Amino acid sequence: MLPAELAREVKRIQFVTGRQVANVMAGAYLSVFKGRGMEFDEVRPYVPGDDVRTIDWNVTARTGEPYVKRYVEERELTVMLLCDISQSQDFGSGRRSKLEAAVELCALLALSAVDNGDKVGLLLFHGGADTYIPPRKGDKHALRIIREVFARGHEPPQTRARWNPADLPRRLWAWFKKLDDVSRKDARRSTSIAAALELCRKVLPRRAVVFLVSDFLDEGYLEVLRHANRKHDVVAALVTDPRELELAPAGLVTLEDAETGRTRLVDTRSQAYRGRAARDAEARLERLTESLRASGVDLMRIDAQGSVVDPLLRFFRERERRLHR
Repeated sequence: MLPAELAREVKRIQFVTGRQVANVMAGAYLSVFKGRGMEFDEVRPYVPGDDVRTIDWNVTARTGEPYVKRYVEERELTVMLLCDISQSQDFGSGRRSKLEAAVELCALLALSAVDNGDKVGLLLFHGGADTYIPPRKGDKHALRIIREVFARGHEPPQTRARWNPADLPRRLWAWFKKLDDVSRKDARRSTSIAAALELCRKVLPRRAVVFLVSDFLDEGYLEVLRHANRKHDVVAALVTDPRELELAPAGLVTLEDAETGRTRLVDTRSQAYRGRAARDAEARLERLTESLRASGVDLMRIDAQGSVVDPLLRFFRERERRLHR
């Protein structure tokens, strides 16, 4: 059972995001994703007027006659939410942390998906997998996802439950356990985006829309991300906080790297230090943006201290414009 105050907050999130979905999100989600997926059905002989881009060259070479691929529209989508709950996500300089912003984004997407009759699933991850909920339909399932992601985001790290094998497909348990053993000493500190994407590859046999919600403070995941995007439609949601981009002149401050635990004493009154930190942060974001663009992965940026709805709607509108070019 959730504590009473946590249950009230989950209900508040459900009420606010549910109203946003009903008012502004449903149409945007529908126009961008619903019915956009195409699934291969069969090959048939080419007839004049067919798009030459649909020719199946392998079959054509074997038979000596031109054949084209026939597709059918996927009426039901699978939406998978990959939410980073590593320790760096706990940072927040204002009214909420990056993780709380990620929770609200996941709630919006989950409710939008079920409102349109799609399946939605959840994977919470850090250095390894934490919680996996298989994709299903229905309002109760969406509420379970909201409750799970919100509760996990508000538990102290030391109280987080370990894996329960009964909750997972038997054939995947050994693989999950291997991931979980990566860092038992401090399970939430590090981030492994590659491990989360590898899990998606194993549990999602068909094409899905994958929202990867993270601050992307990780390395070595780009190749796995490229492979995942070939099979699925991957959307990267980068969650940032203003203080990560611009330090305040607060004097001597001990900074801790949330991913490694290393600490460093710095003088934030130094304009040179603040300028260098800002340039490094901006350069990291530029490298990330370029890497995602080169991988064909869409990117949207979420400011933890701002609206979650506005950047999501901007992303939907921009993507819809591209689809109709």
